[in-house]
Amino acid sequence: MAYKIPVSVLVVVHTPDLRVLLLERADRPGFWQSVTGSQNEGESLAETAVRELREETGLDAAQFELTDWRKQNRYEIYRRWRSRYAPGVTHNTEHVFALRVPQGLAVTLQRKEHLRYEWLPWQEAAAKVFSWSNAEAIRELPQRGGRGAEKP
Repeated sequence: MAYKIPVSVLVVVHTPDLRVLLLERADRPGFWQSVTGSQNEGESLAETAVRELREETGLDAAQFELTDWRKQNRYEIYRRWRSRYAPGVTHNTEHVFALRVPQGLAVTLQRKEHLRYEWLPWQEAAAKVFSWSNAEAIRELPQRGGRGAEKP
């Protein structure tokens, strides 16, 4: 079994008026989140973000505005998901990105990962996600003007 690397990306997909794309997890119905995923061996963080966006939503990041917020969160991996990592790995470092799209778009879900999606105003999205780091990133959108620090 190939273990996941304990480094991941969180990509907050949003519109200029700060509507946020949320995905409902297939393995935990009722758990909503932004696009997330672990880094693959040899991938840059930006490459991870682009790959996860394509895999989870069908969106091509090159067509939109992908921004690396240069923000990291370190958190304890939920016990139910630790078996995906090498023995003894208990924490993950998450790197935050944002993808600005012109409007709420139809996305293509991978049914094994997500059940459905919604576009919500940022306040509702922040209240709905299960992850504190995801909620925090969404709450930062207005301060960032819907933009991030710099392009990757």
